[in-house]
Amino acid sequence: MNNKLKIFTNGFIRENPLVVLNIGLCSSLGVTTSIFNGFGMGLGMTFVLLMSEIVISIFRKLIPSAIRLPVFIIVIAAFTTIVQLVLQAYVESLYDALGVFLPLIVVNCIIMGRVEAFASKNTISDSVLDALGMGIGYTFVLVLISLVREILGGGTLFAGTPFKLEILPEEYRIAIFNSAPGGFLVFGFLAAIMQGLKQLSAAKKADSEKKNVEAE
Repeated sequence: MNNKLKIFTNGFIRENPLVVLNIGLCSSLGVTTSIFNGFGMGLGMTFVLLMSEIVISIFRKLIPSAIRLPVFIIVIAAFTTIVQLVLQAYVESLYDALGVFLPLIVVNCIIMGRVEAFASKNTISDSVLDALGMGIGYTFVLVLISLVREILGGGTLFAGTPFKLEILPEEYRIAIFNSAPGGFLVFGFLAAIMQGLKQLSAAKKADSEKKNVEAE
């Protein structure tokens, strides 16, 4: 049970794909100008990751090693196409907002990395937990970045939805947060906070071990 929980929670903090592993950054900087976009991108990526890991895990023993990468790409591309078609048919505003970053899910390092490093070597149940953990961790960071950028850059919340709220008057908005440098800035702060938390946790663990040794 503890091992299952560890697999599921890996993507939250210990191996968060964005702020720890620093992979899949293009979408985090390109589409996170609003919560609607960030959440939509996160859900789309999570769906593709989950389905790809399931399929690869099922057929992992049947895929020849020599052609595994082309097979992985074909599987990922199939589910990415499904996401594209669904969004184009039912959520056209999100489809247009995500633009080129939607088809680029096919070459997202997070998906290819987890399919290659985990799904091709583990059971279906573990692969599902890994995909959900990584997807939730990725989506959470996207939403955080989007929240800061949308408020400071656009002065709104939930832009692109019927629940749009005006938060900041136009004269107080910071235009840089609507561009890539603003995304880098917010991402840098989040990565720094994550590293600080990891160092604090490591220091507490080391201090606890030292006290245990002294007590013995």
